Amino acid sequence: MTRLSLPIIDERNLLWSGALILVGAFFSLAFACAAPLAGFAAIAALTSARRNALALTAAIWFANQLVGFTMLHYPLDFETLAWGGALGLIALLCCETARFAARMSIGAGAPFAALVASFLVYEGALFTITRAVGGDVSHYALASVARIFAINASAFLGLWAAALVCSTIVALRPARHA
Repeated sequence: MTRLSLPIIDERNLLWSGALILVGAFFSLAFACAAPLAGFAAIAALTSARRNALALTAAIWFANQLVGFTMLHYPLDFETLAWGGALGLIALLCCETARFAARMSIGAGAPFAALVASFLVYEGALFTITRAVGGDVSHYALASVARIFAINASAFLGLWAAALVCSTIVALRPARHA
């Protein structure tokens, strides 16, 4: 299968995966609960084959949880652990949704379709779970959701630009002869 939109990153390229995981950890420090997992899931879906995209998304989620519990001192209680697990499953669903949306899109709009679809699934799933457990949904007001979308879109666009730069560098490198 060919890459969906950014035909740049070979599955063997651990540097790209490592960079995404490190940037994901940084965003977790900067934004805590508002870490842009939907944006990262969309980038993983666009730059990797399906299995690798899911593994990369899971690794980014794990880095987020590691930062949360070790550096941001998330409480070690059932509710926090359950939400953490739910975020992991939702991130994987976002990755699959982004792949599907990109495949169904035409032309240059595929990356943006992937981001929007991923974000809608992310926020929709969080809202649905919050509502189902009787939680307060007031923080899903338009201004809050728009702020979270802006964080996800900024992360996505920055990573997309980095991916394009990496792709260009790889394309311009002289071929190695064995």
